[in-house]
Amino acid sequence: MAKTETNIVGSKRYKALVSGRDILKALPLDNAVEVIKSEANAKFDETVDIAVSLGVDVRHSDQNVRGATKMPNGLGKEVRVAVFAAEAKAAEAKKAGADIVGADDLVEAIQKGEINFDRCIATPDMMPLLGKVAKVLGPKGLMPNPKLGTVTDNVAEAVKEAKAGTVEFRAEKGGIVHAGIGKASFEKKALLENINSFIEALRQAKPSGVKGIYIKKVSLSSTMGSSVLVDLESLAA
Repeated sequence: MAKTETNIVGSKRYKALVSGRDILKALPLDNAVEVIKSEANAKFDETVDIAVSLGVDVRHSDQNVRGATKMPNGLGKEVRVAVFAAEAKAAEAKKAGADIVGADDLVEAIQKGEINFDRCIATPDMMPLLGKVAKVLGPKGLMPNPKLGTVTDNVAEAVKEAKAGTVEFRAEKGGIVHAGIGKASFEKKALLENINSFIEALRQAKPSGVKGIYIKKVSLSSTMGSSVLVDLESLAA
């Protein structure tokens, strides 16, 4: 494939970012965060992402890793929340700050490709209705799930949790978990707290059927920055 001007610029930028740094060397978490923050020099507030390689085989049902955890310092972005609810629960969701609340009308909007939200919550009685859009929401990671606290009668609390910065995670093919854990503009302490909170949530979600090393590799990156390996021994116990 021919190189485009964008590819060339990106390549030069990447080389400039990693110049003088051994990209294969794992850094203590504290130093890794410093590198990420120093490289995040785009004209927008870059998202800090974490990628964790787990010693699981997702082809086996007893080794699936999935969950949700609230970031102690939020995510630094507005989270748009949609709620499937009716009558009193719909009013409760709106009062709690839900951006979109509906039932059949919300299903119709989704079927038309109108997905203007980042999180989706539903009351239990709405789940049969969501079956109509499961194939749309599922691949996008938006399908409500009781294990994640997004299928609940306590919609007010669920909306507040989502707005406050709850991160959902799921092991993908190869046992990799990706998640955004904050913004580059966050203080280093805030990012460290979010990262350690996320790692602890992964530990808590460890399937009983997993043997051997569970967390095999951790790396951080910002939207436009390079990837930085993290020394596993530096992660909070």
